[in-house]
Amino acid sequence: MTIAQRRSVRADLAAFLDPRSIVPAEDAAPYERGYRYGAGRAACVVRPGAIDELRAVVDYCVRNDVRFVVQGANTGLVGASNPDDRGDQLLVNLDRLAGVEDIDPLDRSAVVLAGTRLSKVNEAARVHGLCFPIDLGADPTIGGMIATNTGGSRMLRFGDVRDNLLGLEVVLADTGASAISNLSGLRKDNSGLDWKHLFVGTGGTFGVVTRARVKLHTLPTRTTSALIVPQTQEDIPQIVFLLEAGLGDLLHACEGMSRNAMRAAFRHNSSLRSPFADDIPPYALLVEVGTSLPEGIVADLDAALADVLAPAFSDTAPLIKDVLVGRSEDFWAIRHSISDGVARSGLVIAFDISVKRPELPAFRAAATRMIARDFPMLDVYDFGHCGDGGDHFNLVWSDPERTPEAERRPVIDAVRRQLYDLVVRDFGGTFSAEHGVGPSNQEFYDRYTPEAQRMLSSLLKEGLDAHGLIGNIRL
Repeated sequence: MTIAQRRSVRADLAAFLDPRSIVPAEDAAPYERGYRYGAGRAACVVRPGAIDELRAVVDYCVRNDVRFVVQGANTGLVGASNPDDRGDQLLVNLDRLAGVEDIDPLDRSAVVLAGTRLSKVNEAARVHGLCFPIDLGADPTIGGMIATNTGGSRMLRFGDVRDNLLGLEVVLADTGASAISNLSGLRKDNSGLDWKHLFVGTGGTFGVVTRARVKLHTLPTRTTSALIVPQTQEDIPQIVFLLEAGLGDLLHACEGMSRNAMRAAFRHNSSLRSPFADDIPPYALLVEVGTSLPEGIVADLDAALADVLAPAFSDTAPLIKDVLVGRSEDFWAIRHSISDGVARSGLVIAFDISVKRPELPAFRAAATRMIARDFPMLDVYDFGHCGDGGDHFNLVWSDPERTPEAERRPVIDAVRRQLYDLVVRDFGGTFSAEHGVGPSNQEFYDRYTPEAQRMLSSLLKEGLDAHGLIGNIRL
């Protein structure tokens, strides 16, 4: 699209949009740039302030064959919410399409607009003693969370967005920008296709989410946390099994942190203090136990956790070296400081992978051996959700400046292919546990997704977006 064509698009939009809905060209850069990776160029950036405005924009795109990308909080890590570098895509940011429209405490549900931040949903729910329990390091919008089916640190207890989605409203990329909606929130309804699931985890490429009814949960009133040091990596699945069997719904989270990841957190956050008496262990589990039940029913969370873990200290076959019990906020501060600490440790090559839970220790061992053998300039700084099989298997190139940039790219490409081959082909896992499929992952989607699955996705895409106008990925 030429400069003249981009000006024409801007002029066309100005004819029917509120002036506040069009971002001046000189202010577009923050929307065009990814949260951490990638940047593109948009023909124009618009921020509709109402659903009717959004539908008018989509209808304009369909009638004029203009490609567009939908953006929420722009906190994604795979480039799905940013335009490509061709300069012919309209960027539709939904941050003005925000608000909690209804909360039903008895139904434990809320209707929210797609541009509403997760934090705002929880602020409104907290008044009623409720929460939307998807726990993330960022503060995304509900629409973006639906598009990527986010899980987070407490997925073990509360599930992902799909598990907590009761209804949806979506605008389609057809003439007139049809809106389809079912926000009734019925928890039981087998009267036909539950179409909302077509729009969950598909990167926003099938339609534009405008509203959602989400399931709320009772806000925990008491929590305790522990850092568990396993005897070996191979013992972790058995430890998780003990925790789940003994604690049931009291177990809210089970995160894993490697020594390098914890060291990065302590090194780059001076307010943190290591709780370990000796050196930081090779690996630690962060476990959270919580409840909203009164003390008369569950008297002592620390005691409950200790009772469940007691068999793991068996004299004959111990699973655990040490357990440190403390305040949840202190231990979670370590976990939440890891991402920034890793980012400051050098050039990060990030991976968001998942395997079956019992396979995670074997995968970590095999991947670590492969990195040490084939890529000795890289160090493993992994952490993640060992309770559900997810791992942020981050690699850090601590001194990349010693290698010319032109020589670094082939190394990064090679390690990505080798690691993903290991995950997908050797361990039956996935190259994208939580971040979704964006331009950053397109190559690997094409490489590993079975042909029949890609064919089905293409049929759905053609039926819902016949002109192929939405998004910047091919499912």
